Amino acid sequence: MQTAREYNFDGLVGPSHNYAGLSFGNVASFSNVKSASNPKQAALQGLAKMRALAARGFAQALLPPHARPNFRMLRRIGLTGTDADVLARAWREAPVILACAYSASPMWTANAATVSPSADSFDGRTHFTSANLNNKLHRAEEHIQSTRTLRALFGDERHFAVHDALPSTPAFGDEGAANHTRLAASHGDKGVQLFVYGRVEFDPSAPAPKRYPARQTLEASQAIARLHGLDAARTVFASQNSDVIDQGVFHNDVIAVGNGNALFYHEQAFADEAAVLNKLRAAMDSVGAELDALRVDTRAVPVADAVTSYLFNSQLLTKSDGAMALVVPHECQENQAVSRYLEQLVAGDGPIDELIDFDLRQSMRNGGGPACLRLRVALTDAEAQAMHQGVVMTEALYARLVTWVEAHYRDRLEPKDLADPQLAIECAQALEELQRILGLPGLYDLS
Repeated sequence: MQTAREYNFDGLVGPSHNYAGLSFGNVASFSNVKSASNPKQAALQGLAKMRALAARGFAQALLPPHARPNFRMLRRIGLTGTDADVLARAWREAPVILACAYSASPMWTANAATVSPSADSFDGRTHFTSANLNNKLHRAEEHIQSTRTLRALFGDERHFAVHDALPSTPAFGDEGAANHTRLAASHGDKGVQLFVYGRVEFDPSAPAPKRYPARQTLEASQAIARLHGLDAARTVFASQNSDVIDQGVFHNDVIAVGNGNALFYHEQAFADEAAVLNKLRAAMDSVGAELDALRVDTRAVPVADAVTSYLFNSQLLTKSDGAMALVVPHECQENQAVSRYLEQLVAGDGPIDELIDFDLRQSMRNGGGPACLRLRVALTDAEAQAMHQGVVMTEALYARLVTWVEAHYRDRLEPKDLADPQLAIECAQALEELQRILGLPGLYDLS
């Protein structure tokens, strides 16, 4: 066994944060289409969360936003001329595609990659595979910058391996850590990796949703397990319940979250709940750990309430005393069924004894809660020292970033503003300065 800490890398919300309703299947995103957003407030809400958790002693870092708009994509589809020409023509001829080019969705870093810590990999390194996100146009090119960013932060190949995204084809649809959970007695112990998929590309008889798309395939999950060199005895592949996908559960982290040896999940999360639990218990037993399955019954919290409140899209964190805290969005307190359930949860004798509540309304309205905003990376002391230190959250970095946001972000962004060439200039100027703040020169290709 080796000692390790889990770092949460939260996405720093970008200056183009807007509500374009681009994510079919994500109920919150689709329901807020074309309303005005507040990028400044969104970024400050995210930073406040990072600061608060760091102050509590949790290992906290950030992943920077991506360059927007994506001029490369716009020019590849025939929109030519100066940057201003490209934006004007896109607004006239393809406004939805322009919104895709401006999307700030990389803020949800649970979709940036899948991560396997060194305790589980065949070569004793921490492995990352950038998610191809090929189900949605506005996310399908994120893996290019995500891979670049991960290699900038985790460039020491003695400790880290950053893999390219899987082939961008429906057979390997991969949405990253949002469909992946690691369970272990502690972060430094050998663990069990749970991959949850929504469909099987090469088995037409396998269950699949009928209303909304299933974004993760079994084939993608299996490929990542191979790339990371995972032990088959400690790797579990589970089919998501197709019916809940059709109710707006577009990722597994909308219906289940795990930490340590605890799996906090809704009874309708999996296609075969009993089989999944049996496989997890057997795999956990192989590493000398016992699964603590925290099941939420439909009678207590209907799926619709779980989706609207994002109860399961919460962070489950181990505190210094060994108990767990559940980091929830404020919407959980506003939902009567969920609020009642949470009161009973923390009052019980289970591992979760504290709720930490954050206002993340700007992110929530676009379909992402606390769990969407973070990528979990378990690191030994040596690995933590080997990564780039400029993204680790401190009081000094928090203060610099608040000043940066106040200087560069708008407090109101409407769909028509995406046609304004000044917005593109503001975004580029903001990222030029951010590179300096984080000590990451050349992070972006801003040419």
